[in-house]
Amino acid sequence: MLARMERVKCAVIGAGWWGTTAHVPALRDNPHADLVAVQHHDRETAERIARDFGVPHACTTADEVLAIDGLQAVAISSVPALHYAQGKAALERGLHVLIEKPFTIRGAEGQELVRLAGAKGVQLMVGATYHFTRHCQEARRVLMAGGIGTVRMITILFTNLTEGLYRGLEWDEAMPAKDEARSEHQRPYLVPGRTSYSDPAIAGGGQIYTQVSHPAAYVSYLTERRPVEVFARFENDGAAVDVYDAIVIVLDDGTLVSLASNGAATPAKMHYELRAHGTGGVLEQELWKGTLSVDGAGGHTDYEPLAAEETYPIGGPSANLIDVARGAAENRSPGRHGAFGSVVSEAAIESARTGRPVRL
Repeated sequence: MLARMERVKCAVIGAGWWGTTAHVPALRDNPHADLVAVQHHDRETAERIARDFGVPHACTTADEVLAIDGLQAVAISSVPALHYAQGKAALERGLHVLIEKPFTIRGAEGQELVRLAGAKGVQLMVGATYHFTRHCQEARRVLMAGGIGTVRMITILFTNLTEGLYRGLEWDEAMPAKDEARSEHQRPYLVPGRTSYSDPAIAGGGQIYTQVSHPAAYVSYLTERRPVEVFARFENDGAAVDVYDAIVIVLDDGTLVSLASNGAATPAKMHYELRAHGTGGVLEQELWKGTLSVDGAGGHTDYEPLAAEETYPIGGPSANLIDVARGAAENRSPGRHGAFGSVVSEAAIESARTGRPVRL
């Protein structure tokens, strides 16, 4: 570990839509971070990003970034198909690594990265932003402490505004009017390419990787269990990738997880509803709205709602990357939760293809 107050020399690999929306600004503004490089495959774009954000080095390949002397940490927010190779290369160099969700395309790849990080003695994180809210941290504490007894079932409905991206629309066609959108849906510094989310060879899939990766990682975060069986049905609705997903997951302690997700929401009707049903109570949470309540051994508790800006702290993962690199905090979103999501997503794709449950 580094000395507690030392600045961490870091870089962003894959400085596209989300990289320049979340990671580059957060790292640039972090008093303990020294953001020395950004990478984008297009040279002109890389140089523009570096100039606009005041970053010394503009790179076009991950190898160019990883060759920088003294680099200590990287945030990887490239297209999903590149996460595994780039994450592995960074870990092999002994760097602390944050990988955006979806963590990897294949489950075995995610598990390999987790093992490699352990072998190298470095921190590996998944960019699951909700893990950095106090409600999610409290929900985990309650479940881990047995506050609703033994968890038997978790139900999740998660919807977002991503359908237009799956259909290859330009940003302004895909996203709602500015005055209707949440901050993360506003027109960004860089808009994603039209194939970034619509081409399965690049994205791996549609809703299953882009959005199901959030609640799947959250199931792992809340339970610390592993999946043993997955059954799924998808509906593409004319797109090349899935838009509507229905998934049943069986965890290794017998807990049943029902996960319904789609990208066809409207700004007024987005959902991230979670209910955990235990032998001694129920935990209810609406992550978009920032609400949490528990009926359990301690009676009924309604937690103070989160302010709108607290519900999705986009700078949280990058800030935590720097803090864990300098030994000032624990890893709030370990890579094992991302690997869980990758295992579930890959199994769900196979189940939807064959019409049969997948045993893991």
